[in-house]
Amino acid sequence: MGQHVIVITGASGAGKTTVASYITETYGLPKVITHTTRPKRDGEIDGVDYYFETLETFNKNHFIEQVAFSGNHYGSSYEGLERAFEQSQNTKYPDYILLVVDTVGAITYFEELGNKAEVWFITTTDREEFKERLVQRGDDPKQVELRTSSSDFERDMILPEELSQKAQVIFNDKWEETTKSIDSLFNETIGRVK
Repeated sequence: MGQHVIVITGASGAGKTTVASYITETYGLPKVITHTTRPKRDGEIDGVDYYFETLETFNKNHFIEQVAFSGNHYGSSYEGLERAFEQSQNTKYPDYILLVVDTVGAITYFEELGNKAEVWFITTTDREEFKERLVQRGDDPKQVELRTSSSDFERDMILPEELSQKAQVIFNDKWEETTKSIDSLFNETIGRVK
C-alpha cells in the first residue's frame, strides 16, 4: 500500500490547523511537525505546534519545502516526515500522516510524492471570516491587515492550477458541516488508496 500524506492547505485563517487537529483526534493520524523561525504564540508548544528555531538551527534541516512569509521562515523536513510515519505505525491507519502547508508547499509535495500526496484545500465562502479568525487566534490586528493584503495571502486564497485536478476542496464555513465533509473525504481517501 505504501505511505500517504494528507496535505492540508489554504490561506491563513481558513482553519487548516483546526481541520488537522480534528483528523488527529478523530482518526489518530499523526501530524508532521514543521519548522519555523517565528516566535511562539501563547499556548504553543515547541515540538508539538512547530519546531521553533533560530535561523541558524532552521538552516541545518533537510527540507522538502520551505518558504519565507512575513519575515519568518517555515518548512517541512524529511526528518519530520520520518518521525510522523514512525508514529503512524501505532495507529489504526499505519502509513497515513497529516501535513499542514501553504499552497506552494502543497504543490511541492504533490510534485515530489505524486499519488502518495492527498491534497485537501481548506477555504471559506466569506473572505472577512479569514480576518476574524486570525484576530481570534491572537494575531495582532495590524499584522492581520498586512497579512491579508499580501500577495502570499491572495495566492493561498485560490486553489492553484497545478492542484486543480488533484485537490479536494473543503468549505469550512460551519464546523458541523465541515466535520461531515472531512469524515466523508477521509473514508473515501482511505478506501481509494487501499
